[in-house]
Amino acid sequence: MRDGGRRPSGNGRDAGVNGGRGGSPAPVFAALDLGTNNCRMLLAKPVNQSFRVVTSFSRIVRLGEGLDATGMLCEAAIERTVAALKICAGMMRDHKVATSRGVATEACRRACNGHDFLKRVKAETGINLTPISSDEEARLTLAGCAPLLDPDYPFALVFDIGGGSTELMWIAQDSGHAPRPIGIRSLPHGVVTLAERFGRDAVPDAVYEHLVGLIDDHLADFDAEHGIGARVSEGGVTMLGTSGTVTTLGGLYLKLPRYDRSRVDGLVMEIPAITDLNRRLAAMDCAARARIPCIGSERADLVVMGCAILEAIVRRWPVARLRAADRGIREGLLLGMIAKANGQGRPRRARRRRR
Repeated sequence: MRDGGRRPSGNGRDAGVNGGRGGSPAPVFAALDLGTNNCRMLLAKPVNQSFRVVTSFSRIVRLGEGLDATGMLCEAAIERTVAALKICAGMMRDHKVATSRGVATEACRRACNGHDFLKRVKAETGINLTPISSDEEARLTLAGCAPLLDPDYPFALVFDIGGGSTELMWIAQDSGHAPRPIGIRSLPHGVVTLAERFGRDAVPDAVYEHLVGLIDDHLADFDAEHGIGARVSEGGVTMLGTSGTVTTLGGLYLKLPRYDRSRVDGLVMEIPAITDLNRRLAAMDCAARARIPCIGSERADLVVMGCAILEAIVRRWPVARLRAADRGIREGLLLGMIAKANGQGRPRRARRRRR
């Protein structure tokens, strides 16, 4: 199937190899991803080499607020984040989590007080968060998103627009093998850092074009290094985006009255329709964006920055369609923990399974 539609995500009914042995309940695994903008957690039970989601948590905490200007995590952002992590800790206790892994990304990588923050998190919540490199972040994202990649294409371009950075992955797809990263690049721009520099209201055309050009400067070297443009022109590249920007645009693309993950995850969107949405959102003020149910007040001031990053990517590499993924690091963490519990070196291309 060449990006012709969504793939089924599985129903989680098949028996798990390490779930229910001898009548015992399957263990619960927890995966926690603390980004520059979001705190997100999944609790899941293993089903073969995949999993079934038990429950989830997501909260916009804006941990990276002011980081670009000061180089530090501010106290208000720390308080918001610790409060969210206390909820996560309570959920893990309630569900008697057997194995967990929590990671922290760009904000904690960059902040000079990031180490002290993580020590405070451990002391106040009991959660041990490990800061990971941009390369590991990209690989975990790929592991979580791999089931949505169309294997009919020899190459894939995967990107994750974050709060403080944007990760790009250039992927080779060989028949019978898991997707293999050829190149990984972390761009030092995300929706939070750009919003703090360029404002949060309506974005004039000249400013929007400047933003697109700013991002393209970082894409050009990656393009030249791997010859991505030539592969795109040959029709050999599928593109997949995982981020709040892409999934928000997915909700708008479908004209949903409210966001629905089951309809957006795996959705294939035509690029001209996406770029039209980008321009319409850029022309709105923050209040108008906030009134759109799939955006809301928490994303209204950030979404246009993500649109500009996305526009730079699809201009540089003009594919016909983009697939949206509402999955990523947490799913990659879960698959890695389950593979380790099963005595395997690497997780297979497993599907995320819902209750």
